[in-house]
Amino acid sequence: MRQPLTIGVEEEFFAVDPGTRSLLTDTRPLLESAYAKQVDHANPSYSEELRPCMVESRTGICRDLNEVRADLRDLRGNLVQAAGETGSWIASAGSFPLADWRTQGFTPKPRFEHIAKTYTRLAEEHVICACHVHVGVEDRDTAIQVIDRVRPWLPVLSALSSSSPFWMGGDTGYASYRSMIWERWPMAGTPPTFRSFDQYKKSVKLLIDTGASADAGQIFWDVRPGTRYETVEFRIADSCATIDETIVQAGLSRALVQECLNELSRGDPSPDIRTELLRAAKWRSARFGLTDSLLNPISAELVPAHSLVDQLFTYVRSPLEEAGDWDEMTKLVERTKCLGSSAERQRRVFSTTNRLADVVDLLVRETATL
Repeated sequence: MRQPLTIGVEEEFFAVDPGTRSLLTDTRPLLESAYAKQVDHANPSYSEELRPCMVESRTGICRDLNEVRADLRDLRGNLVQAAGETGSWIASAGSFPLADWRTQGFTPKPRFEHIAKTYTRLAEEHVICACHVHVGVEDRDTAIQVIDRVRPWLPVLSALSSSSPFWMGGDTGYASYRSMIWERWPMAGTPPTFRSFDQYKKSVKLLIDTGASADAGQIFWDVRPGTRYETVEFRIADSCATIDETIVQAGLSRALVQECLNELSRGDPSPDIRTELLRAAKWRSARFGLTDSLLNPISAELVPAHSLVDQLFTYVRSPLEEAGDWDEMTKLVERTKCLGSSAERQRRVFSTTNRLADVVDLLVRETATL
């Protein structure tokens, strides 16, 4: 039996002041407490982010979704405990309802300082969190071919993870406003197609040589070859409020990669999709999440969001079943359809109480549910 592809997950979190429901401006005590709880101190699972109100966690290399879930529980649990010990809270979402980017500085590291100096207002407004999923693909040319094939399905992953409806204390009208913040960067968005990894490297070099990017790590496309690991890295998702929603991203990302590998082994042609349709599909996903029709860029048709999710599941059914993930993944996604995405749940609370502080409390509770 074929060995399932490996998975790794990176989650970004906001650190919150419980008294004011505003963001912290210094997470060093929180991180020091989280580091102390790690078993393997040689390989830290937590790190600082661009803004001092944010922290990142990283799972190990996992072979199945049970391992992913166990790592996520440990990592979130340590962070929540460390936050409690240092007088703070942890919240997972693409944007923070009461965030004000004007009150946040930058984490004092040379790389972050370079970003701040180069991108000015873009960097200043970058108070957003994402969930990244790595799927192991050793051959770099194969990874490039997989990336081309997964692009049409990225908006569905975005819709399922949408958790950033509020920005600077107001409702944006978007389910994933984080996606719109990211889209403005010169090296972000849906990646172009490449014939080979060598061509990809040449394009990255051009972006670096022309000053658009400082290094390969600053190529922020929605999916890319991993820069530190031999993976396909999915970067489309908002930070997920719940562990279950992160598991959905991990399971679907791996299944997408495996189905694309199956297509390559069969010699199936890659779909030829117009760039403007990919951009339109991503915008519609960010705008509406799961609450309206989404654009299927393959058929160029508007489809009810839940139906497009079902189409994705049909597409990846074989790898989900082969990995033993079908039952769990269908259960988790049906629950999301029933309860709504995080963006929907946040708006539901706000419509009831008219208090963004209550939305913050919802996010903190869901983040801490292990």
